[in-house]
Amino acid sequence: MSAYIVGVLAPLLLTLALRSKKGKNRGLPADVGGEPGYAIRNYRFTSPVETAWEGIKTLADLFEHGCKQHGNKNLLGTRKIISKETEVHQDGRSFEKLHLGEYEWKNYGQVFQVVCNVASGLVQVGHKSGERVAIFADTREEWFVALQACFRRNVTVVTMYASLGEEAICHSLNETEVTTVICGNKELKKLIDISGQIDTVERVICMDDDFVSTEGTNSWKIFSYSEVERIGKENPVEADLPLPADVAVIMYTSGSTGLPKGVMMTHSNVLATVSAVMTIVPGLGSSDVYLAYLPLAHILELAAENLFAAVGSSIGYGTPLTLTDTSSKIKRGTKGDASVLRPTLLASVPAILDRVRDGVRKKVDSAGGISKTLFNLAYSRRLSAINGSWFGAWGLEKLIWSFLVFRKVRAILGGRIRFILSGGAPLSADTQRFINVCLGAPIGQGYGLTETCAGGTFSEYDDTSVGRVGAPLPCSYIKLIDWPEGGYLTSDSPMPRGEILIGGPNVTLGYFKNDEKTKEVYKVDENGLRWFYTGDVGQFHKDGCLEIIDRKKDIVKLQHGEYVSLGKVEAVLSTSPYVDNIMLYANSFHSYCVALVVASQSAIESWAVQKGVEFNDFASLCEKEETVKEVYGSLVKAAKTGRLQKFEIPAKIKLLSEPWTPESGLVTAALKLKRDVIRKTFSEELANFYPA
Repeated sequence: MSAYIVGVLAPLLLTLALRSKKGKNRGLPADVGGEPGYAIRNYRFTSPVETAWEGIKTLADLFEHGCKQHGNKNLLGTRKIISKETEVHQDGRSFEKLHLGEYEWKNYGQVFQVVCNVASGLVQVGHKSGERVAIFADTREEWFVALQACFRRNVTVVTMYASLGEEAICHSLNETEVTTVICGNKELKKLIDISGQIDTVERVICMDDDFVSTEGTNSWKIFSYSEVERIGKENPVEADLPLPADVAVIMYTSGSTGLPKGVMMTHSNVLATVSAVMTIVPGLGSSDVYLAYLPLAHILELAAENLFAAVGSSIGYGTPLTLTDTSSKIKRGTKGDASVLRPTLLASVPAILDRVRDGVRKKVDSAGGISKTLFNLAYSRRLSAINGSWFGAWGLEKLIWSFLVFRKVRAILGGRIRFILSGGAPLSADTQRFINVCLGAPIGQGYGLTETCAGGTFSEYDDTSVGRVGAPLPCSYIKLIDWPEGGYLTSDSPMPRGEILIGGPNVTLGYFKNDEKTKEVYKVDENGLRWFYTGDVGQFHKDGCLEIIDRKKDIVKLQHGEYVSLGKVEAVLSTSPYVDNIMLYANSFHSYCVALVVASQSAIESWAVQKGVEFNDFASLCEKEETVKEVYGSLVKAAKTGRLQKFEIPAKIKLLSEPWTPESGLVTAALKLKRDVIRKTFSEELANFYPA
């Protein structure tokens, strides 16, 4: 058969195959107890999955099982720092730049021995049975080892984001009565500053050997991580393994609405999510390499690393600031984490995928000429194919575009990515399609919460639709219940709509020392199944997949009775290339909404140079009337593309030049808006939007 005939037939056959999948039922109606509603289960499992491994019932069991099966395979890898430099910019600001080496690996057998040593060391330095350990550090190899060491002693781990403020740190440690803190040198400095406000801590284990001196500041015993490992190796102690119902983790939320709440997760809760995801991601195994850089204090990352360690994959550690060759902390001319590791699997939050998209587009736009024309042509041809068109780029044409154009884009993340897990927030359709086309990899978009161990729904690898979060995970039931006040009913046509409830073995016990809030959002039905009331609003498609359409707490009623969903509008407006972050604000005593827009410095400065707009610095550029007009026009365009109503489009905007970071306290470590904090911080600007 000639290449020409193959080139003609291949698109036809592939299109037919894709179209046949559109009729696939991914979720099926389920008969469940509890409050009346519309419930769906995963199509492959009649009841929720609790474990995917015979005889494995705890995370400690799972880790030991993985280590025994894959003893000589690489498990944990870390890059050593070759050199550090300080780069001073023209505006006087200084930035640390790192030159990092190759990954240095420990195999499964070696890691298991280190875990056993650290577990024994905990006992030998005085940590008693029944006491809690807090891990307070950025994601790194020692974090994961410390977690597994605690599990081998049936010690409950309290997790805290490394970016937490002083008040939240004190609250988390004091509420859980932690006696041992395992942290990095940077976090140790934070603890020393507030040591007088911390009640129960007796000892600190620092992951860095060159930690800051604490002499005379408090009564804590300070150990280095390597010292604890050595003590445990010389004085081994038998494991004290947990039961499935024992609390594995008290995970403090990022605190988007006030002080963080501690969610109590049992071993069986987390294992249920890990088991369910394993059944969804195709071909997970020892040939996979995972790039770990999200906070391990976030359940998405914690569950992911436990899963990949169970199936024989390799985990290489990185950071968001060293991820790619052009990341802010990577020394010019040296390689970022992804280029060196060349991962096959990646977990991400939408904000990071948005940055990848914006970075590629900026590079394409700056190149201009034939390079830009070629990229746009290749992108449109492949997009047509992914959307199911007979006349898109398939077969030989797909290979040509992949080699000529998209190979360079894939190289940004190492060139081998085959699957991306996205969670933590809604992923825009534009970004999802961009990643599908340019990286050539499916995105498994998930929906879950800390309270459900990240379990809820997950889109399958062959689901190419956008704007949805997939069918229920095999560990979960998803149920919609009526919310008449918001106008959402399960009897709505053509799709049932309502507040989303998640039920199953992945639903956690509740909030630590907060029975009132626990009783408000957790319910147990007549069959003994736990349900969590998410406060999110969704609708089910015919194939059983869920779409998030609203949030009960983010609804504001305008003066004339129109309802504005802040999160929904923000997600649409964020697709503007000029937007780095945005918060919509609406006052019920007025008929319009407004927005605070954190401007994208690279995009706006490029526009200014192109248009000949003079400026001294970025802050002054954001104050210029023509800049505000340009950004506003872009927001209106995004709003029309996203089919927003006129009253949902902000009538006024304020451009901000300073980014919102976890360190600034305006967003959480998971990059979610802290609305109350932002409102207070910019109260004067918001007041000016609504003159008396």
